[in-house]
Parts: sequence; structure tokens; C-alpha cells
Amino acid sequence: MSKIGLSPNLKLMFRIGTMSRKPKTANPIDFPAFQEDQAAVMDRQSERVQPPKMFRVVLLNDDFTPMEFVVMVIQEYFHHDQERATRIMLQVHLEGKGVCGVYTKDVALTKVQQVVDRARESGHPLQCTMEEA
Repeated sequence: MSKIGLSPNLKLMFRIGTMSRKPKTANPIDFPAFQEDQAAVMDRQSERVQPPKMFRVVLLNDDFTPMEFVVMVIQEYFHHDQERATRIMLQVHLEGKGVCGVYTKDVALTKVQQVVDRARESGHPLQCTMEEA
């Protein structure tokens, strides 16, 4: 066999593999169609969603708001009947505060704001707050 003289560029191409005679075959991993056989099945992990934090809506006692107004507010905004609203009002009067209901944060904030707005409209200093249950 005789030696064929190759230019330096051709020698470099042979080394890199750009002019190899063997056609380049596609790697099966590169194509999604071929990955079905080789894909690993992942186990589904159940994700536990935490229940939302609950908040108590609390009325605070003052010496100026009439008891009838407090009962009316409890009935209107917290949907308690006359008897239950009267018990809550007496708890506010005797113990200094009374729980009107337990709600999620957004609902509790809305109820507090409604009660305070209604009390200010009527000229009463009734205070309503919320605390984490």
C-alpha cells in the first residue's frame, strides 16, 4: 500500500471525527420517542395541604356601648339567635371579652371590620379584635 499524503487540515478532521466513514447515529436518549422504554416511573408523593389557621373574633367590654346594641351586632354579623347573643353579651360584660365565632383569617378580618364600622356609625366605642385560635 502506498502512503497518501494528507494535508494538515485533513489530518485534523480525521482526528476530530468529522470525516469518519461511519455515519453518526442518533443517540436514543436524545429523542422522546425512544425514552419511553428507558423512562423511570416516579412514584407520586401525596402532598398534604395544611388546613388554614383559625381565628377567634372577640368583642371587648366598654362602659358606654348599650347591651342591646351588642346583642344586635352579634345577631346581625355572627348569626346567633337571641339567647346565644345575650349569653355572649353577658360574657363580654362580666368577663371583659367574649368570643363571637371562629373563622379563617380573611373572614375574621372582615367580621372585625364590619363590627367596628357599624359601631362607629352608631357612635359607640365598641372594640372588636381577633386572636389566633
